[in-house]
Amino acid sequence: MAKVADGKKVVNDKQKIIDKFGQKKGDTGSPEVQVALLSHKIEKLTEHLNINKKDNHSRRGLLKVIAKRRRILNYLQLLDEKRYKKLIKEIKLKK
Repeated sequence: MAKVADGKKVVNDKQKIIDKFGQKKGDTGSPEVQVALLSHKIEKLTEHLNINKKDNHSRRGLLKVIAKRRRILNYLQLLDEKRYKKLIKEIKLKK
């Protein structure tokens, strides 16, 4: 039964992120939302890897997600520097 509760929490967390960073209701495609969702996923994978240090499959997945977030951030920086800086500040990323 715990899995069902965890699944609902994940959906709820994603919806909160979409509502916070989306430019309009249901906006899941904007770079800000994508970066915020990937950052949330990175946090969860990092927690998992701190517990399961030998899980190299998840480690590789984490590296792929980090690279994807980096590419989207680079795109956003080229697109609109102001939005990029605002997002970095809100998500508390280094750069």
